[in-house]
Amino acid sequence: MNTPETDVKNRSFAALIYLFPLVYSLPFGVALLSQFPWLYEFFSPLIAIYGITNSLPFASLIIFFGLWFAVVRNDNVSYFIRFNGMQAILMNIIQILFTLIMSILIPAFGAQSLITETLTNTIFMGSVAACFFCIFRSIQGQYAELPALSDVASSQIR
Repeated sequence: MNTPETDVKNRSFAALIYLFPLVYSLPFGVALLSQFPWLYEFFSPLIAIYGITNSLPFASLIIFFGLWFAVVRNDNVSYFIRFNGMQAILMNIIQILFTLIMSILIPAFGAQSLITETLTNTIFMGSVAACFFCIFRSIQGQYAELPALSDVASSQIR
């Protein structure tokens, strides 16, 4: 199964790319992480990374365009890494859209309402599950097929 395109270096870098959407899913999990301290401890390294990137101006935008131009649009990078990079970018774009939706719902229903907490917890758990699935598949050297996202990612890098 170890083809030249999916050697250990490519697998590792493809899995590392998914830290981008995983770190930026943390704001959706604030309520859940505060209710379960052991979960907070599990995510504490990612929370530290989020704190560092959030303290730097435009860090997420720089990471976004860095991935876009240095990985996804670079033909010298293997297709496996470019596919995973594009899929991670698309996951982050979906998170941005959810942030915009939540910015409308929170003033309407309140930050502590059942509707907003349920939606933010669902977004957080879905993002975490998708990222861990993609990381696991990338480490195996296989393409992580997410519904709709994989098709869009594949069409964007051909």
